[in-house]
Amino acid sequence: MTNQDMAAAARVEELIADVKGFKTQFDVFRFMKRVTELFGARAFMVLNMPSSTAHDLGSSSIITNWPSELLTEFDQVALLSGSPVLAHLRRSSVPLRFDIEDVALQRDPRTGEISKALFSRFRMNRGAYFPVHDATGARGAVSFIGDREPFTAMEMLELSYLAVHVFNRLAEIREMDSRNSDMLTERELDCLNWTAAGKTSVEIAEILTLSEHTINHYLNRATKKLDAVNRTQAVAKALRLGLIK
Repeated sequence: MTNQDMAAAARVEELIADVKGFKTQFDVFRFMKRVTELFGARAFMVLNMPSSTAHDLGSSSIITNWPSELLTEFDQVALLSGSPVLAHLRRSSVPLRFDIEDVALQRDPRTGEISKALFSRFRMNRGAYFPVHDATGARGAVSFIGDREPFTAMEMLELSYLAVHVFNRLAEIREMDSRNSDMLTERELDCLNWTAAGKTSVEIAEILTLSEHTINHYLNRATKKLDAVNRTQAVAKALRLGLIK
């Protein structure tokens, strides 16, 4: 093994050690931004494998820093349907390096030109997708995209190894969130619901005919159970988990 290979292996092991300690999706999001920059890419996406009938990519994305305009336009013109990249991910577990020029040639002429123009506008012309799955067998993928030169073989190995650990950690975090949410009481959920509706503790106390102290107690307990840093984050997490609407 060369010194360069040893340095790459050490770098990956250090990054994976970080992944194992993450507690929230936001931890993973920040990490993925760092990895994206480290490898000279522009954007990343971690997604669940879209179903064969899916028409939009946004609903399958778990975390991403794709420009919102790009993702919106991608879904508005239904580029997911007939995507050569998605077709590869569905039939293979082998990582895929891609160039938007080549991908466009595999599409019909209309969507090929649209996809090429769209990704070129955001300087996201080439990258790689890494098929992954979690402990339950649920399939997904991790991608890195930008305008740098194609990833080297060593970089593909590094990113593939990282992708497996990131997807697995996100699944573990969702499982932890689910277990925590099971412990929320009806009163705690009521308080989160009213907080999401913009009510203060005083107003919630009046609505539920309880003391402000009791409302604060319920909200603080719910925040702790959801492993959130404050009420705002607790509400956001409860909404994401479908506990409140």
